[in-house]
This record gives sequence, structure tokens and C-alpha cells, in this order.
Amino acid sequence: MSSVRFVLLSLCSALLLRAALGADPLFHFCATSGNFTAGSPYESNLNKLTGFLYATTPSSSGGFGYSSIGQYQDQVYGLALCRGDTSPSDCKACVADAGAEIRRRCPPNKGAIIWYDDCMFKYLNTNFFGQIDNANRFYMWNLNNMSDPEAFNSKVRGLLTGLVEEAYTASMLYATGEMGLEDKTKLYGLVQCTRDLTAAECKECLEGAMGELPSCCDGKGGGRVVGGSCNFRYEIYPFVNV
Repeated sequence: MSSVRFVLLSLCSALLLRAALGADPLFHFCATSGNFTAGSPYESNLNKLTGFLYATTPSSSGGFGYSSIGQYQDQVYGLALCRGDTSPSDCKACVADAGAEIRRRCPPNKGAIIWYDDCMFKYLNTNFFGQIDNANRFYMWNLNNMSDPEAFNSKVRGLLTGLVEEAYTASMLYATGEMGLEDKTKLYGLVQCTRDLTAAECKECLEGAMGELPSCCDGKGGGRVVGGSCNFRYEIYPFVNV
């Protein structure tokens, strides 16, 4: 959508914030690829695409949908992705919230992207399918500092590396797992790609996201790198629905 933008977001008092904010989005970007006017064919196509993704994404395997509607300068491309452990009903609710909220936050923009805990929603006036999105990325982290950051970082990287190897060969391009730590606690992780990517592109995307670990989450008890094509998360508490 534009040049690479890294937005650093703190997960200060993360659990309290989640409870207080409810369904508020994690973050969003409005694209700079141009604007449309109210009542235009582009807006009509975007409305149709939003409705299509709302209807099809929750019912698909793993909560992923993508499509394009229109022709020439009025064509719009979009996708929605729900987290792999999200139920169809929660996926549907999240995609509905995302589609409505991004239109409120980026009303004239021909492209935008928004993330929630349970889903991501993205549209653009150019074909982005099958292309790794490195332009839209943000970090989140837990303020808890681990007592032995070097050893903990090694554990995080080991867990995520294993999950990447599992995810990029899985049909959903998604994997979760856990690892025991020395103090009898556990480290939990999740990785996921949008399924317009090939297996090789998913692996490349996740490995690129993992390259941000030192900048994002060095020695932190939890963190995420979230992008337009893939994301990972790790915590020292369980966060995946089972």
C-alpha cells in the first residue's frame, strides 16, 4: 500500500485492555493509492465485495475468503482471514465488525487494512493476491521482562521456527504449539498466513516476520508481529481456543 511502515504498539496491561476495549481493532492502515467518490461504481463494487467476504469467509475451511469485483479502474480486490482457532460464529462477527469499521476509519480510500484479535480484513484497487505484503506491519509486546532474556529469546525462536515449518506445509497455513520452560511454565505460540500465498511464500513471509523479533520483543514475555500476509504471536499463558 505504501512504503514499509512499522508501528510499535505496547501491550501494557494487555489483559485489562482486552477486557476494556472489547471488539476494538488492534490497528489499521488507510492506503494512499487514491480515493473514490460516494455513489461511484468503485464504492458499489466495494460494498458488494464486503458483503461477499462477510458471507463466505466464516463458512470456508479455516475462515479465509478472497475475491475481486468490477472491471478496469473500478475493480476492487479484497480478502478476509480469521484466526485458525476462531469459531464460524465469531469469525462472522469479526468480519462484519472489520468491514464496517474500516469503512468508517478510511471512508474515501480505495484501499485499507484492519486487524482484530480474531480476524483481518483488507481491500485495494490493485491485485495484491499472491504477493507478500511487507508494507503493512505492526508490533505488539508484553511489558514483562524475562529474567534470562537470552535463554528465553532462544526458546521463542525455537518454538516459532518449528511452527513455521509446520504451518507452511499445512492446508490452512496455520499452526499452534507450546514448549515447556525451566520454571515449569509454558511458552505458547501461533503462526498463520493468508491462503492466497503459496507454501513457499508463506514460509518466506513468516521468516521475514521472525526477523523482527529483536526489534519487537527482545526478552519480553509475549509479543506479536502482525502483517498483511502473515503473523505470529507467542505468550507465556495460553491464548488459543481449544
